[in-house]
Amino acid sequence: MVIAGRLNMATGQPQRAEPGFRPVAVTPYRGNGLGRVVNWASYAVTAAAAGLGQPRPNLVYASSPHLLAGLSGWIVAAIRRTPFVLEIRDLWPRVLVDMGKLAESSLTYRVLERVELFLYRRARRVVIMAPGLRSVIEGKGVEPERIAFIPNAADPADFVPSAPRDELRRRYGFTRRTAVYAGAHGPANGLDLLLCAARAVPELDVVLVGSGVDKPRLQATAYDIHNVRFLDPVPKTEMPDILHAADVGVHVLADVELFRAGVSPNKVFDYMAAGLPIITNSPGVVGDLVAGAGSGYVVAPGNLAHGLGQVAQAGSAELAKLGAAGRQWIQHNQSRTAMSDALARLLASVVNETGEPRKSRTPDGSDLSCRAD
Repeated sequence: MVIAGRLNMATGQPQRAEPGFRPVAVTPYRGNGLGRVVNWASYAVTAAAAGLGQPRPNLVYASSPHLLAGLSGWIVAAIRRTPFVLEIRDLWPRVLVDMGKLAESSLTYRVLERVELFLYRRARRVVIMAPGLRSVIEGKGVEPERIAFIPNAADPADFVPSAPRDELRRRYGFTRRTAVYAGAHGPANGLDLLLCAARAVPELDVVLVGSGVDKPRLQATAYDIHNVRFLDPVPKTEMPDILHAADVGVHVLADVELFRAGVSPNKVFDYMAAGLPIITNSPGVVGDLVAGAGSGYVVAPGNLAHGLGQVAQAGSAELAKLGAAGRQWIQHNQSRTAMSDALARLLASVVNETGEPRKSRTPDGSDLSCRAD
């Protein structure tokens, strides 16, 4: 059973309950102020209540885009006396300090750090998305054998377009060479850097797909950048069509040191699976991946204009070669099928080592997962 927030962050629409999926109410918010913190707290309360209302699971798996999601998972696991596994997607609260959103000396930071250490101590396993997080988490006192590296992934089979490329380009209004950014529009994403780069390369169109707290401000900033366009969020099922219509996929992050070792961006793997060449301004783990796979252009954090310029000048054969290399790499090294199998083996080992009975599962036969989506 997956327990997630009722609002789908990709589409902005409410999510419906389905077999194996339980959406829970959360408070609305705008921006990154107190309302967002209340939203996190509301999810922790409603997710914990929903988890406690399920039959006793074999295991609780909590993903931590924020730490209160992990805390709600631990509460359910502790009360139901079942193993707890924590997934670390962002290194909270350190990332807030590195982005300048929180002072390390503040009470809020000290409280969040205590929650972080509390969860690390109580998790049977800590799953990390990026290899650079291992040394950081070991430094927090987590034994190496309790840390498992299982990154995000994508399957090329999930990115088959519904129509020919020319038809899709007409559908989305792509009339020139087009770079697509598909993802969240938040402070961490560094999209101001992309807007500045687009202004410097007017011969290339840039389309941003998605939503987030910074989107209204970004739209206002880009009012006079005539080669920039914003699209509303689309369902995941439509993403293969948008990526197939585009010429390159853009991955951009704010220039934060932690991001060089501590990220595993879904959009990069989606671009690869779709056979789309990539521009990234993120050195370190992402840049090394793109360069190693031969799937795109890696530029300095503040030099996205150079990457966009390379795409504008590249021949179609060069772009096709880069896209094919990325697709081949993801298929052979980091497919969703392979990563799902690795996670399944890990969870089975946790259940087996604790002697938990396999008969006490949720109605759909799955383990309980808390996700703050």
